[in-house]
Amino acid sequence: MAKEEIRLWESNKHKKHWKRWGPYLSERAWGTVREDYSPYGTAWEYLPFDHARSRAYRWNEDGLAGICDRRQFLCFALSLWNDKDPFLKERMFGLSGNEGNHGEDVKEYYFYLDSTPTHSYMKYLYKYPQGEFPYQLLLDENRKRDKRLPEFELADTGVFDHDRYFDVLVEYAKAEVDDILIKISVTNRGPDPARLHLLPTTWFRNIWSWGESGARPELRRTPSRSTAVVELAHPDIAAHWLHCDETPELLFTENETNAQRLYGIASQSPFVKDGINDYVVGGNKDAVNPDHRGTKVSAHYNLELQPGETKVVRLRLADSDFPAEDAFQDFAEIFTSRLAEADEFYATVIPEHLSSDAKNVMRLGFAGMLWSKQFYHYVVKQWLEGDPDNPVPPPERKQGRNHEWQHLYNADVLSMPDKWEYPWYAAWDLAFHCVPLALVDPEFAKDQLILLLREWYMHPNGQLPAYEWALGDVNPPVHAWAAWRVYKIDKKRTGKGDRAFLQRVFHKLMLNFTWWVNRKDAQDMNIFQGGFLGLDNIGVFDRSAPLPTGGHLEQSDGTSWMAMYTLNLLAIALELAKDDPSYEDVASKFWEHFIYIAHAMSHRGSDHVGLWNEEDGFFYDVLRLPDGEHIPMKIRSMVGLIPLFAVETLEPELLARLPDFHRRLEWFVENRPDLTSNLASMTTPGRGKRRLLSIASPDKLRSILKYMLDEAEFLSPFGVRALSRFHQGNPYVLVLNGMEHRVDYEPGESNSGLFGGNSNWRGPVWFPVNFLLIESLQKFHHYLGESFTVEFPTGSGKMMNLWEVAAELSRRLNRIFLRDEQGRRPVFGNLERFQTDPHWRDLVLFYEYFHGDSGTGVGASHQTGWTGLVTKLLQQSGECDAAGVSSCDRAAADD
Repeated sequence: MAKEEIRLWESNKHKKHWKRWGPYLSERAWGTVREDYSPYGTAWEYLPFDHARSRAYRWNEDGLAGICDRRQFLCFALSLWNDKDPFLKERMFGLSGNEGNHGEDVKEYYFYLDSTPTHSYMKYLYKYPQGEFPYQLLLDENRKRDKRLPEFELADTGVFDHDRYFDVLVEYAKAEVDDILIKISVTNRGPDPARLHLLPTTWFRNIWSWGESGARPELRRTPSRSTAVVELAHPDIAAHWLHCDETPELLFTENETNAQRLYGIASQSPFVKDGINDYVVGGNKDAVNPDHRGTKVSAHYNLELQPGETKVVRLRLADSDFPAEDAFQDFAEIFTSRLAEADEFYATVIPEHLSSDAKNVMRLGFAGMLWSKQFYHYVVKQWLEGDPDNPVPPPERKQGRNHEWQHLYNADVLSMPDKWEYPWYAAWDLAFHCVPLALVDPEFAKDQLILLLREWYMHPNGQLPAYEWALGDVNPPVHAWAAWRVYKIDKKRTGKGDRAFLQRVFHKLMLNFTWWVNRKDAQDMNIFQGGFLGLDNIGVFDRSAPLPTGGHLEQSDGTSWMAMYTLNLLAIALELAKDDPSYEDVASKFWEHFIYIAHAMSHRGSDHVGLWNEEDGFFYDVLRLPDGEHIPMKIRSMVGLIPLFAVETLEPELLARLPDFHRRLEWFVENRPDLTSNLASMTTPGRGKRRLLSIASPDKLRSILKYMLDEAEFLSPFGVRALSRFHQGNPYVLVLNGMEHRVDYEPGESNSGLFGGNSNWRGPVWFPVNFLLIESLQKFHHYLGESFTVEFPTGSGKMMNLWEVAAELSRRLNRIFLRDEQGRRPVFGNLERFQTDPHWRDLVLFYEYFHGDSGTGVGASHQTGWTGLVTKLLQQSGECDAAGVSSCDRAAADD
């Protein structure tokens, strides 16, 4: 076993708590729902960026390149000052949803460069301008722009011209569980000498100002030392010491709100959260505690750097009070070992045959996944009622956001979509996160999936929490898929399936499945109205709100997600039935559920109007008006491709092993042809005598793929678009009650304000649904075999089997991040600095989604979350192209 694998084993067996410390500090706590105590849920305005440096947070802390313990009692992060900015750089700046022309958006450049699963080694890069940070210019320019114009970014301000910036590289290495070495390397990239005030900062999360805490923690300087040492005492964690190399000035204050600055009233303490800022930037010598005590401390290093010069600052946060001469004696040796061990570990994960560029993309992808863990704290009942030592929240909150989720008690480390733009978990995002996480840390992936099913997360009625802005919103039911996927990845890696995990997940998902069936099938016809379902502006209506027309929308995607859900639960039940025959009855239940749903997709009710449109050969939503009229919503979108996700094959060996289930299946096929005749063939064995369960028969599959693989429709050079390019010249227009509702092809940023305008499903490429399409094609190939071929691309005359099509789609997605023949990465479009500058060109950002025509990254810039799926695609499909798909490792996809 590699050293990191040993640490993982020790952690999983609770022998050594290697994950006690990690990158669990958020990059934004301001503007979040948790910190919002306004009457009507105006979170961005209630605690804006300008207040963040002065107001003590109630629930979570944030910081720059930071770490904390897994309960976030003690935090460490960087503060910086370039002698020009109006205040310290302590956290990432960005625009709120109301300030950005395309919604909220971080306006900084920072990169997750490395991390092992136990965080024994981590690396992070921040690029800090030497000139004054253009806060106001970014606000003003973006406010001027409408949604037809691109966002105005930090690089557009000219602040990086002539390379006038610092590279601030932060590395962490664990000598032991509670012994963390910190190395900060600062490089002047500019042409002139430049000064940087580097302030590594340690502080306690404020748990004492809300009326329910015990003893107050304290930081204090350890006297009589040749180096600067801070002792950290907290009632809930062991004593720690921060050892600072050399003799920086130690600046102490309190993590308390500066009420004087914010509200014009006296603060409770003379030393407040922004006291260090006022001392360094404002020159106020009374702003820090002369007694060298407090709950927040910075070590002040005043660095003067020549052009190209690098200076290194060393610190050690440990549960040992080392003698001065010992704290840094083994520093270089430990860092060298941990980096070598990280390389050793990733050599077991990243295929050797990949190019160095592809290996780098995978390593950065895993780094982003692991750095995006965050301590997430939100207790809804307490949040609604307020705290004893603070004003009573406004009464409107009692019936406002999330008031129906008072059981929810979150205080855990969770995988975030993006620690700045989405610093809160989202149920369907997290499900996709767990697939790449399972490649490096399957126990963490399994724990995450179980966590959201626990009683303090799942609603008593069985619903999973969606995300903090609307816990009751409805995400696609992909939890079962993720659990089954993680189980198989783990089984392939270890040789043994974790059946206890599978059973735990299965029984809780039964509750969630029942919630779906009882709440989302309006007319008990097996057609589902899932609502929002994560696809934001995919259609003409806001699907989270009542329809302006009245009636309801019968959703092709909602119904297909449910069909997929039944097949996922069927697969899990059949796996568990191998050892426990009682699961055969449950498997039969889900098989029958699937049959009813699949039948209803094509024929439902007395009018036999289904979601399959025979004339077009495509699935559409159907609008049911109050008078009974039905209108097929002929939008060629991902809504019509999602039915492909509902596919599963049954192996003959499995059926032979489960006679009761097999008998029930055969009875149903023989006696209910009215339900099964319209499905993919259940009577004709496919390759290897397999049976196929699918909404799409081979004929329907061909018809759908004709659209999906057409470069004038869905097929992009970089994957499958969310909306067909057909609508670029043929917008979908629906006129009802004198109002026009319209869907146009928008391959990049959204041109509408629906869902804040920062997320667009009308043309871009999204990784999660592309990943599911690839997997579905592989399953169809598993049944249909080599002889079933389609044109790729449509109209080219070039025929491929479905495995080859899946591999080609994987390649198109992978190429978003890989250098092309000209050495350019499509993800960065025309950003020359990222394409050619040696200090930028090997850095990669994993965006939320990608321009449907150019592959340029769009939306949240650090959403390695589900875009981290590229690591799995590279691992299973490599870089093989259309000419070399046969060399792809097919076995890798069977996990």
